[in-house]
Amino acid sequence: MTALTSDKVRKKYKNSNGVYWPYMVPGLIAFTLIVIVSFVWNIYLSFTKWNGLGAPKWIGFDNYAKLMVDETFWQSFLHSIVFIFAMAIVPTALGLIIASALFDYVSPRFGNATSAASRAGFFLPQIIPIPIAGLLWTWMLSSQTGIVNKVLTDWGHPEWAQNWLGDAKWAMFSVTIVLIWIQVGYTIVIFMSGLARADQSVHEAAAIDGATWFQRFRIITLNQLAPEIAVVLLTTTVAALKVFAPVYVMTQGGPGTATTVPAYYSYFNFIQTSKVGYGAAISTVLAILLIIMSLVIFRYQNKQGENR
Repeated sequence: MTALTSDKVRKKYKNSNGVYWPYMVPGLIAFTLIVIVSFVWNIYLSFTKWNGLGAPKWIGFDNYAKLMVDETFWQSFLHSIVFIFAMAIVPTALGLIIASALFDYVSPRFGNATSAASRAGFFLPQIIPIPIAGLLWTWMLSSQTGIVNKVLTDWGHPEWAQNWLGDAKWAMFSVTIVLIWIQVGYTIVIFMSGLARADQSVHEAAAIDGATWFQRFRIITLNQLAPEIAVVLLTTTVAALKVFAPVYVMTQGGPGTATTVPAYYSYFNFIQTSKVGYGAAISTVLAILLIIMSLVIFRYQNKQGENR
C-alpha cells in the first residue's frame, strides 16, 4: 500500500512539473530586459566614445587602456580595500564578540527578550534607508552645526573638533565609521543564528573542565561558526566593492577624490562629465570582479552543503 501511494505521488509530481514554468516567464523576461540586456549594452558602450547624444563611436580598447594609467581609478580601488576593512573585517570581529556576549551572557541572565531587543537595536542601521542614514550622519558630522563637534567642545576639547567630511585627512575615517555602524548588525544576526544551531554541550563540557569564556570563544565558538564567518566575509566584501550610496550622500567622492570608490567614479563619468564609454568601462571592470566574488560565494556554499 505504501509503495503504491509513493508511486502515485511520484507520478503526480512528474506530471505536474510542466505546470510551474509559465510562472517563471515574467521574472525571466524582466531579468533579461533589466539585467542581461543592460549588462551587454554596458559592455558594448565600454568600447565606444559617447557623450549620451547621437551614435556611439567605436574606439576599441582605448577606454581600458586609459584606465590602466588613470590614477583616480586605481585610487578608487585602494579606497575599496579600506572599505573592505570597514565593512568586512571590523564588523565580522565585532559581530563575533557581540553575538557571543548576547548568546552566552545577556540571554541566560536577562532573558531572550532582552537579547532579541539588543539584536534588533544593532540590526536597525540595516533597515534605515541609506540616504536617510547618510543625511543623519552628515548632519552629526557637520563642522559648524554637528553634534559631534558640539559634544567635543562642551567637554572642553575644542581642539578635537574637526571638519570630518570636508577635510581629506578625516573624510575617509568618517565614512569608514559609518560603514562599520551600518554593517555590524548584519554580522551579529548571522552569528546569532549560527550559535543557535551549534552544539552547546561542547561549551558546557568545556566550562565544567574550567575553560574560561575567552578560551571557549577562541577554541570552540570560532570553529563552530567557521561556515558563517566565511559567508559573512565573502558577502560583506562584495558589498564593500560595490558601495555607492553612503559615499554619494555624505561626500560625493570628496573632498577631491579622497573617498572616491569605483561605483561612484563610474557614476561620475556617466553623469557629471558625460564620458559614458569611460564610465561603462569602469563599471564593466567592477562587474567582472563582483561576478568572480559571487562565483566564489556560490562555490563555497555548495561545498559546505555537500559536507553537511
